[in-house]
Amino acid sequence: MLDDNRLKSMIKNARDGITKRNFTQSAELTLILKDIDVKKGFSINEVVNLPNKITKNSTVCVFASGDMGMRAKKARVDRVVEPEELDRLGTNKKDARKIVKGYDFFLSDTSLMSSVGRSLGQFMGPKGKMPSPLPYGAPIENITERFRGSVRARVKSQLNISAKIGDEKMQDDQLVNNALAVISAIEKKLPQGDKNIHNAIIKFTMSKPSKASVVGEKQ
Repeated sequence: MLDDNRLKSMIKNARDGITKRNFTQSAELTLILKDIDVKKGFSINEVVNLPNKITKNSTVCVFASGDMGMRAKKARVDRVVEPEELDRLGTNKKDARKIVKGYDFFLSDTSLMSSVGRSLGQFMGPKGKMPSPLPYGAPIENITERFRGSVRARVKSQLNISAKIGDEKMQDDQLVNNALAVISAIEKKLPQGDKNIHNAIIKFTMSKPSKASVVGEKQ
C-alpha cells in the first residue's frame, strides 16, 4: 500500500533530483503492475478528476453546433468542431490525426456521435479518446470544468500505467492527494486491487525517478 508518507518521501526525493529548466516541469506517477495476464486483453482507460488543479489544465474539444455549440464556446472550451468541419476531417487524415493528438478530452453532442465515429473513430479509438456524449440540456460548463481538472490513466496490454499528477509549482501535499486519487481509481480497475501493484515511480520532467516498492517487499 502506498500511503501519504511514502508518496511524500518519493516526491521529495524527485524534487531533490530536479535539473532546473525555464519551464514548469510536470510530475508523473507510474504504477508497475504484477500478476496480470496481459494476453487476455487487459486494458484500463480511466479519467481521474484530481482534487488539486494542475497549473496547466487539460484541454477539451467539443463536437457540437447550434445552441450546444454556443454554450460550449461560452464555457470557453479549447475548441468547438461543427458538423461541416467534422465531415472535412473525415477526408483529411493529416488534420484528423492532428486534432486527435491536440486535445486531452473530447465531448460530443449525442446527435453527432455517429459522425464522429465515421470521421475520427479510427484515430480516436486506438488512443482511448472517443468522446463522452453530451445529451440535450447537459450542463456543459460544469462538465467542461470537471474534464479540465482531470487526467487520463491508460494502459493496454502492458504492466505499467502512468498519469500526470501535477507540476513543480504545486505543494507536496497537493501532489500526494492527486497521486492518491489516481492510485485509488486504478486499484478499482485491477483484478486484485492494490495486490496487483508491484511498485511506483514518481518523476518530474527533468528529474531522476523516485521509486518505491509495495509494502512487504524489499526496498
